Amino acid sequence: MTRISTRILACLLSLALSVQAAQIWVEPNGSDLNPGTEQRPMASIAMAMRRARELRRLKDPSTRDGIEICLKTGLYRLQEPILIRPEDSGTPKEPTIIKAAAGQTPVISGGIELKGWRKADEDIEGLPAIAQGKVWVTDSPRLAGRPIEFRQMWVDHRKAIRASTFDEGRLDRILSIDRLQQAIWIPAPLQVPRDVEGVEMVLHQCWAIAILRIKGMDLSGQKAKVTFWQPEARIQFEHPWPPPIVDQDNPARNSAFWLTNAIEFLDRPGEWYQDLRTGKVYYWPREGEDMANCQVMVPALESLVEINGTLDRPVCHIRFAGIGFEHTGWLRPSVAGHVPLQAGMYIIDAYKLAVPGTPDKSYLENQAWIGRQPAAVEVRCARWLTFERCRFEHLAATGLDLVRGAHDHLIQGCVFKDIGGTAIQVGFFGDKAFEAHLPYNPSDKRELCQRVQIRNNLITDCTNEDWGCVGISVGYARDITIAHNELAGLNYSGICVGWGWTRTRSCMQNNKVIANHIHHFARNMYDVGGIYTLSCQPNTWICRNSIHHLYQAPYAHDPNHCQYIYLDENSSYIHVIDNWTEQVRFFSNHPGPGNVWRNNGPKVSDRIRTKAGLEPGYQDLLDLLERELRP
Repeated sequence: MTRISTRILACLLSLALSVQAAQIWVEPNGSDLNPGTEQRPMASIAMAMRRARELRRLKDPSTRDGIEICLKTGLYRLQEPILIRPEDSGTPKEPTIIKAAAGQTPVISGGIELKGWRKADEDIEGLPAIAQGKVWVTDSPRLAGRPIEFRQMWVDHRKAIRASTFDEGRLDRILSIDRLQQAIWIPAPLQVPRDVEGVEMVLHQCWAIAILRIKGMDLSGQKAKVTFWQPEARIQFEHPWPPPIVDQDNPARNSAFWLTNAIEFLDRPGEWYQDLRTGKVYYWPREGEDMANCQVMVPALESLVEINGTLDRPVCHIRFAGIGFEHTGWLRPSVAGHVPLQAGMYIIDAYKLAVPGTPDKSYLENQAWIGRQPAAVEVRCARWLTFERCRFEHLAATGLDLVRGAHDHLIQGCVFKDIGGTAIQVGFFGDKAFEAHLPYNPSDKRELCQRVQIRNNLITDCTNEDWGCVGISVGYARDITIAHNELAGLNYSGICVGWGWTRTRSCMQNNKVIANHIHHFARNMYDVGGIYTLSCQPNTWICRNSIHHLYQAPYAHDPNHCQYIYLDENSSYIHVIDNWTEQVRFFSNHPGPGNVWRNNGPKVSDRIRTKAGLEPGYQDLLDLLERELRP
């Protein structure tokens, strides 16, 4: 470990040493009129934060060793995200610590519980015969007098399945594409919805999936012509990468797809459907689920905690310890579709250039402007934050996102599990004003995410909705260390570092991917790497990682295009040394100069293989892995 890294860790971990901090206690059944003692706790985290803010503003002497907001066990149900601002900042000697009280398991939740379930004995129009008499029904949730639409549901902490034509191990393939009419021809569905309003097509295209809201479905014999709503129809048929595949010589290799969100698709246990017209929710329970006693949660918020500073006044010295973050949703696919460029970054606009070439790349043939998915915890302009032994679970999109100006943070010993998108995301990837293929190097380096330590975290069952997302994703950032993490059960790549597809030097440099254990990945996608890089990033090191159990994606057009380590377009000045992989399966796609490959593959020392992954103090997290994913 470098001396700089040692100093950063020492500074961040020193936040844990406060022994005489002012304490504000919180419990869901408390009262915000209470003084916040252990015996008379407050009820809401937001009001406890306000009390802490006032103590600091008034320079109360009780804060001389910091402030601890101690959370007791319970579900802290939010109606709006918790906002943390510069006024909430601590100092190196007086940090603000939001922690689980000793032996307690608090959960910050953006969910609503669905109650009032009854078995539906009546015939339900459109429901398949096999499901009649087996589903349960309740009313759609309402908040402030308005119905809540949702795309996720959890029954006793297990994700239920939105009704679809998806069948494990089998997906139909598209037949052809009509770009002029913005239509896709598919085999006629076995279950044809009586009304396509709300029905979606999920389309597998190389390294991403698209979610397209269906406008019309016209049957013609054994085929159906499917058209889509705007804006995703325009984006889907204009953007060149990643493309849907139509192989005239081998139709079995065409892009796979499935349909979702119709009551006609609810035909097996574990599936649910929300009927927005009638205000009803239907669910076919799995074996052993007692709907009279189950806890059923659906999301009402997209983010739980928003940490927002400014470049001149960043949020500083905040620590989260032992906190659960659960039950977020993401509704953009329901109102605008979802057509990603890569790693879950959705396209706002994209098209093929009639005359290729930009100032940065003479051969570039496409342009794209992108947005990013919401996260349970979002960080902008903050320094010296710590997330220690926290749990990010049951989330629709991103878990933890360091968006902009995030410096000197530590993410350690956390669990990221059952997440629809990416677990941890760091850095800049482009936006409405910055085209995704341009090198990013702002004049004010405070804009950058830098000096972030991501260590000893368990990342599993992530990317379970947007298959094209990743375990850990780092865009334009520098001095990021990703070390001793365990990543397993992912649909695409494990760790991705870099963005832009550019050989031009940018802000990216000095990133380290060291001693991680990556396995059981690429379950459903291809053009993939256990560790994947893009663009020029001098002094980046990929060392002493262990990578194995690379799935053969069943829906891939090119099933052999998956690697243990993948240096994609214009990856430059990267050292790839001493990585254990079960096979020699590496790839470089139009790499740049200065890369060093040495001693990688199955002949690497077994000591490197066994030392990768969680360090001894964190191996208890492995108990949370599904049995088939355990080392």
